[in-house]
Amino acid sequence: MLFDQYKVIKFTLYCIETSIGSFMTLSIKTLFNTFLVFSIPFISIKAQTKVFSAANEFTNNCEGPSVDAQGNVMAVNLKKDGTIAQISRNGKTSIFIELPNGSIGNGIRFGSKDVCYIADFKNHNVLKLTLSTKTIDTYCHEPKMNQPNDLAIRADGHIFCSDPNWKNSSGQVWHIDLSGKAEIIAADMGTTNGIEVSPDEKTLYVNESVQKKVWAFDLLPDGKVLNKRLLIQFEDGGMDGMRCDVVGNLYITRWGLGEIAVLSAKGQILKVIKTKGKNTSNIAFGGKNGKTCYVTLQDTGQIESFKADYEGRENKMMRFFKENE
Repeated sequence: MLFDQYKVIKFTLYCIETSIGSFMTLSIKTLFNTFLVFSIPFISIKAQTKVFSAANEFTNNCEGPSVDAQGNVMAVNLKKDGTIAQISRNGKTSIFIELPNGSIGNGIRFGSKDVCYIADFKNHNVLKLTLSTKTIDTYCHEPKMNQPNDLAIRADGHIFCSDPNWKNSSGQVWHIDLSGKAEIIAADMGTTNGIEVSPDEKTLYVNESVQKKVWAFDLLPDGKVLNKRLLIQFEDGGMDGMRCDVVGNLYITRWGLGEIAVLSAKGQILKVIKTKGKNTSNIAFGGKNGKTCYVTLQDTGQIESFKADYEGRENKMMRFFKENE
């Protein structure tokens, strides 16, 4: 869209120049170039990511990811659907555990330094994995869920789950309280997919893949939401998982485009990160200082990484867990 606008303005300048002469359009061109520098976010045509894990190790349901207290990346569906992978800091992959009863994982979020939660889209569950014992429990089972997709979590343990119905291009959002009870907090939405909580935990972000919209809600202490408002609507591509950094910027995987769009809390596109693969499915923060972003790619079956300007919100949460548990 930005480059289409660029072409339109350039063509307009050309028309002006042919009509009134190049000297008179010099000042107009100067203003135009200044406008470009300050208004259009940096977009590179080359990949700005590095390969983190080898290609084709994951299935086309490559998803997750989330980073544990030791800096390992946890992701889903390594070698076959239904597995949970652990990837070391140097990119070495291994199967950490296989999910029971035909479950297939999607989004992963840590709720403490030893516990993560996994959206099980096959069996309508949110699963609880304790890393130290490699035990899996059903934290929440809700038959009315379409297919639990991505998760977001507050520091106090309240979980928020996107729940799309791909066949009908519709969806909803669930809140799961500390007892594991689920309640719909946003119904009658589009294909709900990526979901995230802001650093101050006062805003819940939800995107709709098919409709290409990102919504913001006021998030209340009891887990309910109100004041639904449109943050941004894209004109092309899909969307999948999202994460926030500590200053409130929102990182959105643009499925099909091979991009990560970085938005301000007001919905302004700050920059676009190009990936090597096209089908970016999710993103997580980790690394030595919490500024490394790990991106799952479904078309290449691998994980790529890049450096962000700020630490991730989830990394700050993990530091809190490590210091207080």
